Amino acid sequence: MAEKPSEKSPGEPEESGESIPDEMWERFVQDSERDIRTSEAPKEPSARARMVTERLRQQEARGELPPGWRTGPAWQEMNGRAARRRRMWAIIGIPLAVVVAVVAMKPSLLPGDPFGTDSDSGSRSAPSLPEETAPETTAPGSTPGTPTLDRPFAGSPALRYADGAAGIVLPDAKPVGSFSKDQVAQALERTKSLLVDANLDRKTLLGGRPETVLDKVLDPQQPEMLDDAKSWLREPGKDNDPLWLFSRFDPDEVRLVGDVVKTRGRTTFKAARDGSVAIHADYTFVYALAPADPDSTEVTRTIVRRVLDLELADPAKYRATPGRLMVIRHDQDLSNSACDIYDGFLHPQFDSDSTPTGAPPSGPTTDPYDRSRDIGGSDSETCGTVSRT
Repeated sequence: MAEKPSEKSPGEPEESGESIPDEMWERFVQDSERDIRTSEAPKEPSARARMVTERLRQQEARGELPPGWRTGPAWQEMNGRAARRRRMWAIIGIPLAVVVAVVAMKPSLLPGDPFGTDSDSGSRSAPSLPEETAPETTAPGSTPGTPTLDRPFAGSPALRYADGAAGIVLPDAKPVGSFSKDQVAQALERTKSLLVDANLDRKTLLGGRPETVLDKVLDPQQPEMLDDAKSWLREPGKDNDPLWLFSRFDPDEVRLVGDVVKTRGRTTFKAARDGSVAIHADYTFVYALAPADPDSTEVTRTIVRRVLDLELADPAKYRATPGRLMVIRHDQDLSNSACDIYDGFLHPQFDSDSTPTGAPPSGPTTDPYDRSRDIGGSDSETCGTVSRT
């Protein structure tokens, strides 16, 4: 055990002040011995360490050391780091608090709805359906939800359809008859251009002229088709309805909600007469619409299904323009649009309509999302009821 130093060491001047009481010195010795035993340092301090410790004790007793010498620069440095941390938390904490407050008021801002707050299962994060590679065999199941301006496809199977032209996936081209692989690929691309311009282009949808279809796709050597399509647009009527080939809405009556039209279907091709290429396209387009009144928040949907049979004819055997397409068949099913109105526009029906436009439906109730059914001929006179939109 360390011995208590004498009140006056040899060679040292007479100390000023009082000596350390015996009980305090005894506690210091006990604490020092305990600390030495529990540390990784040598159990017994060196003679120099004892001498330095004694000198510091005596200097402290005489008041020769500055206040706080035991804490010294290390404590001041730690206090500085603590202050910097406090300043950093002040900088980060204020914006973080704002973000937390905003998310608390509207948890849906977080991706994926981690808190499960989205009671509307028609969220925009629904996984897309795989590509349709064969005819559907059944109608899709029910989808709960109500359409809104933010989620116009909620409650619709179309929520999982592809967006716009992404839903028109072309098959791999291969040579057919006298046509090379590249020529068949070009015909398939023009088929897609026709579908996009007639059913997805915003200008066409709002009543504009579908220039790509009329000027670059349809074969002018099939005058009855090209001339007819132009006359339908010029003077629409019961026997001249542009809706037979084009999807169009009256901008004075409705507005498109968002920039997306949902699309699902498939394109196939095969060899036809005398080496021609027969192209079959079957697509459903789903449009989200609201009344033209900008203050209205009501949303409805109109569903258009089109079945087209096109042909790339061999100019060596038929009167045909190289690369242009002839329309062999065009059928359509127009759902949630007023009956017996022949002004060249689709007229969506809204739940708030007190006096629905057009004649009352007279045909059977059908599911517009059932792609397994045959939609029949384009000259059908019946206008049925839809089971859902």
